[in-house]
Amino acid sequence: MQYAYPLLAILIWAGNTVVTKLAADAIFPAEIGFYRWLLAGLLFTPFMLKPVKQHWSLIRPNLGRIFILGVLGMAVYQSLAYFAASRTSATNMGIILSLMPLMSLAMAIISLGQRLTAGALVGALLSFAGVLVVVSAGSLETLLQHGVNLGDAMMLIATLAYAIYSTLLKKWQLRIPPLVLLYLQVLVAVLVLLPLFLLSEKVGPTLRNIPLVLYACLLASMLAPLAWMQAVLRLGPSRTTQFFNLLPLVTALIAAVVLHEQLALYHLVGGVLTLGGVIVCERWTTVIGRSPQPA
Repeated sequence: MQYAYPLLAILIWAGNTVVTKLAADAIFPAEIGFYRWLLAGLLFTPFMLKPVKQHWSLIRPNLGRIFILGVLGMAVYQSLAYFAASRTSATNMGIILSLMPLMSLAMAIISLGQRLTAGALVGALLSFAGVLVVVSAGSLETLLQHGVNLGDAMMLIATLAYAIYSTLLKKWQLRIPPLVLLYLQVLVAVLVLLPLFLLSEKVGPTLRNIPLVLYACLLASMLAPLAWMQAVLRLGPSRTTQFFNLLPLVTALIAAVVLHEQLALYHLVGGVLTLGGVIVCERWTTVIGRSPQPA
């Protein structure tokens, strides 16, 4: 039963990548990004006003940090994904997203003083090679001639933004209850995305796009984070993070069924390399530069 929580979160987030792709033809990116967080904020508010008031002494001195976290983790990350969806495939998006744990580890080494391991170095090279295969569609010559697809570039930046978010979350160690912190970040996203929403083109709510907004809000923004928090509590952060490795595979399977995306050989090769890099990084923990201890 304890494994149901991380599996549920991964399934929802993989589905959300496909929903993001579907939204590209049904609603403008700035619209769904704003509607998603606005609806989440409205649904959370009746239950969160009292906890926010109770923990205001902890919240007030950290408002600046909460704002930065909300911008990176909620506004930038997901908004770029919506803009990227019209320019790349859901399968590519899922494989690029699988770089997130590795990016987070690299930043932990740089900013948190975590020791560099042999697995991190080899894993980074493997994962980088895997993403190169995917974004070049299996042809490095084409990549050198034409550069990275704009959609793939946006997903790389979005993934980097969330990796920075994860690193800051760990570095700052805010003593605010997770659900309260999530709610405050949702409010930041609404505030930051409002100007973009007002200035962008709009189609408005329709029978076609309302289900997509509801999925992004109710499942991806509310249920999945809650399931992930429960997984961390029950399994611990290290064991829970390993389930993230399933994201590209689940995304590719859902995209093949729902979007009829064709899985090419380069998707398989790139996905295996990227996933293999993350696994090597997690399993091979020998610290570089540390002398072996005598038996």
